[in-house]
Amino acid sequence: MRGLSQNFYMTYAEVLRPTGRRWTAFYDSGLVVGGSLFIALSARLTVPLPFSPVPLTGQTMAVLLVGAVLGARRGSLTVLLYLLQGAAGLPVFAAGGAGLGWLLGPTGGYLLGFLPAAALAGLLSERGWDRRVGPTLLLMLAGNVLIYVFGLAGLARFVPAHRLLAAGLLPFLPGDAVKAVGAALLLPGAWRLLRLRC
Repeated sequence: MRGLSQNFYMTYAEVLRPTGRRWTAFYDSGLVVGGSLFIALSARLTVPLPFSPVPLTGQTMAVLLVGAVLGARRGSLTVLLYLLQGAAGLPVFAAGGAGLGWLLGPTGGYLLGFLPAAALAGLLSERGWDRRVGPTLLLMLAGNVLIYVFGLAGLARFVPAHRLLAAGLLPFLPGDAVKAVGAALLLPGAWRLLRLRC
């Protein structure tokens, strides 16, 4: 494990990276594949909403955690792999959904928004935003805003303008607030544990 005092801007993945070049590709590949499976599992936590084509899921928190833990590059690759898995027909989207139609349908904007959101979460964590509660909350907020921007833009093709916020934003705010607080406690807490071990 690498020391934390000189590497304040390193992500968890960098700090825990094993020494030796021969393990680098295996380590990075394992993180990307494992992260995509984590997002897929979080998509199984689904609550359908009768008034919206967009369900409540655990994906947004998983995507932002993956970005924060793995960093911008690996986080982006992880989400890209996840999206490719789903587009290729693997049942990794909400409630086991699969196929290119999901990326072109009402939830497609949210799914595509995962990519820049993970990259932003990774970039901010590389700047040390995941070390304290306040900045971590802002990191989660910024990532969620990106997902909502992409999601609402995609959903607008399927939902009338007067129903857009009620169908694609307002029902998700309380849950995302809870998830953001959870991440704001989890990420800085994990850094404190790592410091104790170093």
